[in-house]
Amino acid sequence: VQLQASGGGLVQAGGSLRLSCKASGFNFGINTVGWYRQAPGKQRELVARITSNHMTNYSEGVKGRFTISRDNVKRMVYLQMNDLKPDDTAVYYCNLPLSTRDWWGQGTQVTVSS
Repeated sequence: VQLQASGGGLVQAGGSLRLSCKASGFNFGINTVGWYRQAPGKQRELVARITSNHMTNYSEGVKGRFTISRDNVKRMVYLQMNDLKPDDTAVYYCNLPLSTRDWWGQGTQVTVSS
């Protein structure tokens, strides 16, 4: 399993970023995938998740601002982040939750300046 995240960067508050995650090594189309984030000194937390049939759920703090989507042909999962806030600053990780274990990408840094 490989999950390769990209798209992070430095943005001003109110700005937007789009994260991408390229997946390989497993049957992407039948699995739920998600995005987590970890801010300095804090635990890793769920941001958003999308099932194989495109059902989504979001953490309360990002609802209405972030949108998760997937392209099963390209084996990609995306996180569109709008109206970014300084509290969104974190390393963002792509996640594959399997019954045997969780798989993680290498993370991409998102920094939101005020």
